[in-house]
Amino acid sequence: MADNKKSFLLYCDLIHTVQKLSDDQAGKLFKHVLEYVNDLHPETEDLLTQVCFEPIKQSLKRDLKKWTKQHEQRIAAGKKSAEVRKRNATTVNDRSVSSTVSVSVSDSVTVNEKDIYRSFAHLSMSVSEFNKLEADYEKKTIDSCLDSIENFKNNKKYKSLYLTAKNWLKKEPKNEEDKLTQKAKRLGYA
Repeated sequence: MADNKKSFLLYCDLIHTVQKLSDDQAGKLFKHVLEYVNDLHPETEDLLTQVCFEPIKQSLKRDLKKWTKQHEQRIAAGKKSAEVRKRNATTVNDRSVSSTVSVSVSDSVTVNEKDIYRSFAHLSMSVSEFNKLEADYEKKTIDSCLDSIENFKNNKKYKSLYLTAKNWLKKEPKNEEDKLTQKAKRLGYA
């Protein structure tokens, strides 16, 4: 096995083989496995132990190759990361100091109360946003939807009342059908 490796995988499907062995034979097999993974190079004359151990030995070798490859990749990634940190570090008084830049931007928008169509809790909708919705839906439908959002238990996770209402209103029929009916009536078709 590998140096400095303190564990190994023993697969659950091995139980099907071990259940067919007596307790004495299973104990010998387990000791054989432990001696193998601790690099004690076990040898046995017992044919049954040899036959049962061979598939375990092959899976241990396969797992070791996989672990070694992954270990080497992690070492390479660590070295690469250390090089990047070293390159980005600056020297102050013969000491290496890593430099970090933090940028914070905050912006606030003030809205007149006259511009707000509806507001509750942490959400509000401007008159212009309402007008966008009204182009597709009736006022009664929009107000009903806003009531539902206000009464919705988990409305605290929403950031925008307009976008939430727009998504919720997708389930409702649009005004287009009414507009087509009105146009047909004006032209004398209905």
